[in-house]
Amino acid sequence: MSRFSSKIEADQEIEISWGDRWQVYRRLQELEIPCQCRTNQPLRYQIQDVAAAIQLWSVVRQLTVPRRELASWLEHCWQIWG
Repeated sequence: MSRFSSKIEADQEIEISWGDRWQVYRRLQELEIPCQCRTNQPLRYQIQDVAAAIQLWSVVRQLTVPRRELASWLEHCWQIWG
């Protein structure tokens, strides 16, 4: 996947449940998004471009939005593109 050239450099923290943050951390590592997750500390990440921001949004959304809402959103996307 090619990266956009637009740079959005930001080093931030994200507040999510302790159980979910380790899943987010592992997935961000797989996506090669710089991040840090220490015991009893919030998840820290660095967004370097638009694609990374969208990936972060998607990863967090998968864990924090109810499954029914995700399914509805996907169905809506299929209707638009189908």
